[in-house]
Amino acid sequence: MREPFEKLVEQHAGTVLRVCRVMLGSHDAEDAWSETFLAALRGYPDLPDTANTEAWLVTIARRKAIDVLRARKRQPAPVEEVPEAPTALGIPGGDDADLWHAVAGLPDKQRQAVAYHYVAGLPYAEIAGILGGSTDAARRAAADGIKNLRKSYQGATTEGAPS
Repeated sequence: MREPFEKLVEQHAGTVLRVCRVMLGSHDAEDAWSETFLAALRGYPDLPDTANTEAWLVTIARRKAIDVLRARKRQPAPVEEVPEAPTALGIPGGDDADLWHAVAGLPDKQRQAVAYHYVAGLPYAEIAGILGGSTDAARRAAADGIKNLRKSYQGATTEGAPS
């Protein structure tokens, strides 16, 4: 016989809140805690009787905390002064045609690792999952890509420079 969900909340509320606080800090932890138990309430009827409920709740809490962190990254960053005109910085076809040409010339894994980490801000562990390899291999591909960009892009910017 499965225990009531309320009993589960009483037993593991502190552990779930601590996990949320470690990952998010105290400001967003309570929201993630609430989201964790809402998701758990939906999935509790399908949970096998032999399941480790504490581990199950901690896994849900971790995922909810990751959702909060991802949402936080999509929030606009406050600035002191809004620029008068839009910038072409970072836009393909903008003023940095040589840079985008150098990026396009990188090997596939290096180009993807550089884009995922430096443009999209993904951690190496997620990049490894996308590219299919280890975290160290993703880190190495990004480092090699940046090294190759420095060589090829600096070469392009210094070729036409007066001596």
